[in-house]
Amino acid sequence: MEEKSKKLPEKVCIVINGRGGCGKDTLCDICASRYPTVNVSSITPIKEIARLGGWNGEKDPKSRKFLADLKQLFRDYNDLGNVYVLNALDAFLKSDNAIIFVHIRESDEIAKFVSDASKKCRTVTLLVDRHTGDYSNDSLGNASDDNVADYNYDFVFLNDAPTLEILSEKFMSYLENEILVFPDPQKFSQKPRKARKSKPAGNSN
Repeated sequence: MEEKSKKLPEKVCIVINGRGGCGKDTLCDICASRYPTVNVSSITPIKEIARLGGWNGEKDPKSRKFLADLKQLFRDYNDLGNVYVLNALDAFLKSDNAIIFVHIRESDEIAKFVSDASKKCRTVTLLVDRHTGDYSNDSLGNASDDNVADYNYDFVFLNDAPTLEILSEKFMSYLENEILVFPDPQKFSQKPRKARKSKPAGNSN
């Protein structure tokens, strides 16, 4: 494993999204092997509360819907998930870490967070899509998972690599040659644009 010695000209916030099981945390771990990285999710405080109600970490459709519904209740009550990730972003900006991944499922919550976060540091959005033989794109029965494609993302990464080694190679190439390419500050805008998609694994053209 490489040492975490890579430098960036400025801190980067990557809002990462994708259906359950698409490999988001794996990609975050791959990035963390080369860059000082923070990985946070707007669902974390919701999960802590859910455990008090008997949820034990299950990721079946019933549990996913329970967490999604509970999160919606807190969104309406005090915006708990968004407050949590904004506080995590503030802590990240004071740290020595270079990249923060922020997991948010709901498109309107992503837009709200990006609006606030982009005032503090470079903020981009990434959708992880997966097409492999062992992965199903069937409905998971909750809007948070089933509607992840509703947002206009800056980047779309296709997780189709057959092995972890190939996935690591592909993602780091995409991260460093696309996501972490810093534009001219005079030309950069946070306005929505057509997403830059990764190529299928094994395709170098």
